[in-house]
Amino acid sequence: MESGTKKPVKVIPLGGLEQIGMNITAFEYEDSIIVVDCGLSFPEDDMLGIDLVIPDISYLKDNADKVKGLVITHGHEDHIGAIPYFIRELNIPIYATKLTMGIIEHKLTEHNLMESTRRKVISYGQYITLGCFRIEFIRTNHSIADSAALAIYTPAGVIVHTGDFKVDFTPVYGDVIDLGRFGELGKKGVLALMADSTNVERPGYTMSEKTVGKVFERLFADYKKNRIIIATFASNVDRVQQIINTAAHYNRKVALDGRSMVNIISTAKELGYLNIPDNTLIDLSSLGDYTDEQIVLITTGSQGESMASLSRIAASLHHTVSIKPNDVVIFSSKPIPGNEKAISKVINELEMKGARVVFEDTHVSGHACQEELKLIYALTKPKYAIPVHGEFKHLKRHSELAMEMGIPKENVAILSSGDVLEVGEDTLKVTGKVSAQQIFVDGLGVGDVGNIVLRDRQHLSENGLMIVVITLERGSNQILAGPDIVSRGFVYVRESETLLDDCRMVALETIERCFDNGITDWGKLKNSIKNALGDFLWKSLKRNPMVLPIISEV
Repeated sequence: MESGTKKPVKVIPLGGLEQIGMNITAFEYEDSIIVVDCGLSFPEDDMLGIDLVIPDISYLKDNADKVKGLVITHGHEDHIGAIPYFIRELNIPIYATKLTMGIIEHKLTEHNLMESTRRKVISYGQYITLGCFRIEFIRTNHSIADSAALAIYTPAGVIVHTGDFKVDFTPVYGDVIDLGRFGELGKKGVLALMADSTNVERPGYTMSEKTVGKVFERLFADYKKNRIIIATFASNVDRVQQIINTAAHYNRKVALDGRSMVNIISTAKELGYLNIPDNTLIDLSSLGDYTDEQIVLITTGSQGESMASLSRIAASLHHTVSIKPNDVVIFSSKPIPGNEKAISKVINELEMKGARVVFEDTHVSGHACQEELKLIYALTKPKYAIPVHGEFKHLKRHSELAMEMGIPKENVAILSSGDVLEVGEDTLKVTGKVSAQQIFVDGLGVGDVGNIVLRDRQHLSENGLMIVVITLERGSNQILAGPDIVSRGFVYVRESETLLDDCRMVALETIERCFDNGITDWGKLKNSIKNALGDFLWKSLKRNPMVLPIISEV
């Protein structure tokens, strides 16, 4: 067991494993729990009508008296998006760096939670003490400024959580990742390393964000006479900075479009993370005052999202911007796996309207490739490796990389969301499981749409609906009206009158048969109608709509 009396610390990922998104991890030691990150993920194609997916925090609510604080690594949606939903359930203090906190505060304001939420801005190298945990923020580079790794000092040893990171020796804003600090931690002894797995399949190093600036320089020189529209991630403040720098160099005005773009960029500007030359930024409404070669438009929608600005422009649904021949549209992003089709649709729509679409190297990743990960392992020399932030294939490849770096196989843990991992001097084992489902947000409803409702939506979307309405006389069970058939999304009624007449007959015969057999229970009546109509429709059409009998008494 453990040496001395030190108990192992529990590491409990409640999301962010087996997927990229919805990152949230709890660390527990005796009567203290801290939570690192609280992200959301976007719905899969089969989650019909769902707006967002947020983590299940029932374990934290059950242990609410132990939860000391929420510590955030950086300001991306998959790390902060679920905070407003979390804070409503568990009002605990939030600790984050300056820009990250600015973006979180924008969210809290939208949800009317600013007044009631305790917040503390942390700077690099600062320590905070939460229960028996001490946490240090370490500077890293990522595709959003002010990203941090965390050194979590626990009674069982130090756990280093890299957050999302890359090693960028020439960052656009701020300083280089604090590799020295990782090395110092390694010298003192790191119990476990939890590192970003997103790019673990890619060999080599991730290019510096600065290289994108050079590509923009070239493109702006190539398209001096055209209006330039650039789609990128709103959160990539450094990318926007480089576009603004290039635009200023070529005497172009810059307009921003897309709600998240305007929100994040105004927050970054207020806090001093963006340097915009005077008279460069213009309002979207004043685009008409300038010629094409004087304008750059920076928009959201680089992933083909249907509601985002670029998709609306491409589909001619945008209220102020319409594509004209000669426009140049630059996609400054890589397709997130699964979005290729949506992006392709937007590109086709843009090209049909005569725009020229540029999809070349105007993007670099914000995540570490293999050599950078090896560097972090070499510096921190952890006893245990716990890969995080990725699908299973990423975690698997990351565990192989850890073994290449000399960590024995039995000291590498591939976890699933909900696993309770105990980490101690001589312990690395999953000792339990807590609830870590996906909670669906649909409109204002949180968690009220579950798998059963989704299954019904799937059924309705594929097979349609048939409603059978019958009115009975109270007491005598005489049929006073009906059966009437209403169909939605099943067959076109005007062309299927004989079919619906047949359905009426089947329903009528079924009810009469039930009454003859002395069955008057409504539940049984409805089931009989459902089964009889289901069989009839399958035999005659090979279709199975959802059949909904409605019985009323007069």
